[in-house]
Amino acid sequence: MARTSVIDRPGEDRPLRGDSVARAVFVGLPARYDRLAYLLSFGQDRRWRRAVVERASAVSPRRVLDVATGPAGIALAVAARTHADVVGVDLNEPMLRAGLVNVRRSRTGGRVSLTAGRADQLPFPDGAFDAVTFSYLLRYVDDPAATIAELARCLRPGGVLASLEFSVPPKPGWRAAWWCYTRLALPALGAITGGPAWLRVGRFLGPSITEHYRRLPLAGHVDAWRRAGLVEVGTDLMSLGGGLVMWGHKAPLPDPRPARPGMAGTAR
Repeated sequence: MARTSVIDRPGEDRPLRGDSVARAVFVGLPARYDRLAYLLSFGQDRRWRRAVVERASAVSPRRVLDVATGPAGIALAVAARTHADVVGVDLNEPMLRAGLVNVRRSRTGGRVSLTAGRADQLPFPDGAFDAVTFSYLLRYVDDPAATIAELARCLRPGGVLASLEFSVPPKPGWRAAWWCYTRLALPALGAITGGPAWLRVGRFLGPSITEHYRRLPLAGHVDAWRRAGLVEVGTDLMSLGGGLVMWGHKAPLPDPRPARPGMAGTAR
């Protein structure tokens, strides 16, 4: 049965970097979040999400954790693509309530549960999931590297971590076009299609993405994943660099069996 609940965790009163922004900016969005995200990204958001779902599905997971699940779009897509039980976690309870409506409407919703919680203090044991996904998360946390480590903690050895974030196009020409779109066109389109709530998001989005990559460039993302114990870390800049999909596998545990003498090779 799908459900929402509030997670009581130590340190709940400590605000995340951007926590107040994450709560305030997205007020009024849940009912049309997925549809407007699709329209305002010219349909690219769904392509990016499919890439994340494909990475998570590749390990044939039985249990999947989707962090920053919002209205449960990726959680439901993973459930539809696999036979896994999926847990969606988000800090924003209005988004979770919209997600609960989507879960109840879905034919695969019986395998999806939703709960309120923080990405940096997840209420799950070590190695509880075969795959962990997250989207549009790292701009809202105090310490992105520590958050990645917490997500990896919940992943079993050999499991996959996959993520989606907005990005800044690396080529100067496309970066200039992206800047004009995010600073000028996006707020206007948001106001037309979604009213004041999406105008607010449109004004916030571009500067927040730029600031995030000043603070943590792509190489810093990769390094944080590797320091969290992830191997085979891959990145894919999609849609001319407007979206970043990342993935990696949690390193397997070392073999506890001692090496047998004489197994290194035989002299001839």
